[in-house]
Amino acid sequence: MPLAQHRITPADLLPDAEFAQVRKTRRAELQPAKRLRRIALGPWCTFYFESYETMLFQVQEMLLVEKGGAAQVPDELAAYNPLVPNGAELVATVMFEIDDPVRRETALGQLGGAEDCFFLQVGDTKVMGVPEGDIERTREDGKTSAVHFLRFPLIAEHIAVFRDPATAILVGCAHERYGHLAALSPASRAELARDFA
Repeated sequence: MPLAQHRITPADLLPDAEFAQVRKTRRAELQPAKRLRRIALGPWCTFYFESYETMLFQVQEMLLVEKGGAAQVPDELAAYNPLVPNGAELVATVMFEIDDPVRRETALGQLGGAEDCFFLQVGDTKVMGVPEGDIERTREDGKTSAVHFLRFPLIAEHIAVFRDPATAILVGCAHERYGHLAALSPASRAELARDFA
């Protein structure tokens, strides 16, 4: 199936009992790719670039843990299919991970609008992340959410540059209180390039 049409369907899902038997093995098989898809940005922020495989595992986990059966499947697919890349984009869950609750509240209170400041630097081009429009991620009091879902839409020229090992690819945040850049390793770039058609 072309990546642009690659979505999780009920036919892709294992029954809970069967998934429970292979869960540990599937998690272990997914870990090397997940490590390459995890990019730390500064001291508190992490990009988790999603894929069909990461989202399929997440849907199976939710079904197993919540035990909602067939009635739960449409809601899980509606929640996680938008995070499956369409062949001309990268999709990331971006998290501010601060263990101390007081520090977390203070930091998030200063990062309002951060969801509009994340970008992917592809050669000379800055591709801004497009936040998912499911809910407002910055509250009226200026506090941002700890979790953001972002799409990075790419055109053919961006994808060609992304695949060129001589060109640096960076992720970044341009928020005035969280200005950070991180370079993708060659191994991470190769893994993420699998998301392109």
